Amino acid sequence: MSNPSSAPEVSHQPQNSEQILNSPNIISMSRLILSFVLFAIISLTDWWLTATIVFIVAVATDAVDGYLARKYNLVTIFGRILDPLVDKVIICGSFIFLQSVTGSGITPWMTLAIIVRELYITSLRGFFEQQGIDFSAAWIGKMKMVLQSIAIPFCLVSLMPQLENVPLFLITRDVILWLTIAITIYSGIEYTFRGVKLFKQKQSSE
Repeated sequence: MSNPSSAPEVSHQPQNSEQILNSPNIISMSRLILSFVLFAIISLTDWWLTATIVFIVAVATDAVDGYLARKYNLVTIFGRILDPLVDKVIICGSFIFLQSVTGSGITPWMTLAIIVRELYITSLRGFFEQQGIDFSAAWIGKMKMVLQSIAIPFCLVSLMPQLENVPLFLITRDVILWLTIAITIYSGIEYTFRGVKLFKQKQSSE
């Protein structure tokens, strides 16, 4: 008589393909596709209203995939990597493509500030998480993303013939851009101090 304990264990863990192709990750991948559609519209056409709509739809899916992942416990390692990566692609890519469009209000140094901050915080987060320190997004990081998501549509819409010569609208756009860059830089500084504080706390507790 065979020993029941020797029977092979049946794994109840979902397969990798199922994890990767769950609904939040599919939405994130669709946002990545929309990002490249947006970049094509910016670089090849003057369909600024269309570009604005594509951007807003793409950014809105970020809230949807996050909600689904949390509500239905569909958070995966792949999703945790993909979601912030796509956010960086659409924001940094929009600044890169718009800076080459005359009248967008975006300058190369603004784009540089956005990209350097994202690269720096990504590296910082990777380091601290390797140390076992929770370095999840803070309120300032979320505010930064919201402002960036407002500034880019303003820049896109400001290129429309109906608005490109309206001083009040252009001033509003520039104020939002300056505020966005300021908060972006400040968030990088705030994350640095926060990380150093958490690192010191971890060392003192060991």
